[in-house]
Amino acid sequence: MLFRSPHPLIGKQSFCVRLTNGSYLKQIAPARTFGFLHEADAMRQQGLIRGASVENAIVMNREEVLNPPLRFDDEFVRHKVLDLIGDLALIGKQILGSVVADRAGHAMHTALVSRILRDQSYWEETTLEDEAAAPALTAAASVSV
Repeated sequence: MLFRSPHPLIGKQSFCVRLTNGSYLKQIAPARTFGFLHEADAMRQQGLIRGASVENAIVMNREEVLNPPLRFDDEFVRHKVLDLIGDLALIGKQILGSVVADRAGHAMHTALVSRILRDQSYWEETTLEDEAAAPALTAAASVSV
């Protein structure tokens, strides 16, 4: 995943992960969502960020992270990968393959899920005799904020 942001603390980040052997739990799940303090009131008025706090989200202003330290140097892009994996889970099946996203977000992810579910020519269902030999989802993507 490639993530570009005009915010100087984020800049351009990329991340690629193969989801095997607990890599999701170690490399993706701990990545927190993030937001900007100056946008918090407007987001709450829209019914968003209801459960957000400085304990479970990275909060920034224009100059700094207000609740350091980051869990990973590239925590922002890792959270974007977490979002992508979560949105693809709406398909309801394990995905065997690779996903590359460039400047994606929830709207693009859910549009992809809808399109995949609507058009069976995009996928085939299979069974695996030996799950240990099964290829895992590889996620590599680009995202811009």
